[in-house]
Amino acid sequence: MQGNPAKGIKAPIGHHRPTLPVTNEEFEKILWACDLFPANGIYGEGNRVRVRAFVLMLRYSGLRIRDVVLLSEDKLKNNKLLLYSAKTKVPVYVPLPDFVVKEVHRAGALRSGKYFFWSGNGDVKSCVNDWQRTLSRLAKLAGVKFHAHQLRDSFAVDLLSNGVSLEDVATLLGNTIKIAEKHYAPWVKSRQMSLEKSIKKAWKLSA
Repeated sequence: MQGNPAKGIKAPIGHHRPTLPVTNEEFEKILWACDLFPANGIYGEGNRVRVRAFVLMLRYSGLRIRDVVLLSEDKLKNNKLLLYSAKTKVPVYVPLPDFVVKEVHRAGALRSGKYFFWSGNGDVKSCVNDWQRTLSRLAKLAGVKFHAHQLRDSFAVDLLSNGVSLEDVATLLGNTIKIAEKHYAPWVKSRQMSLEKSIKKAWKLSA
């Protein structure tokens, strides 16, 4: 052949789908389903306590599922969670709602080691897989399709919608600003619209 016909082929243009958080209504159903979770295994009724605490921590900390599995008591001091991302190398304390801390400590009372949601025995990857199966089962009970990362998304979107800067949200997620903007750009626009609305309201009040 005299030439390469493949050179004329252009790569398709990819369109990034915006991150989709869990709605407040869906999250209420998820919490409701925690009380329906099967009370079997070594924890019995404690299963429901542990599942509820795990879900709340995912939603209000922005942690990845593996980081919640590895959550230990030394990372939770005076209702503040110590976050440290291997990507950004930035340690930061994040205040948690009282009801979340209360539920996590209730789950912690059932543990036998230093971790809230892992015995410390075996491979942590196996524990992560167990929790993924638990969340999948919870989703069926709640009648809501969701995965752990959507609760992390809910954390980020909630902060952005309430005026927290993209830079601060990126720090809390352990991401760069560029990555955070890529995933949450639509919500940043929503925050800007809310800001403009507040400013216009202020102008009318001062007129």
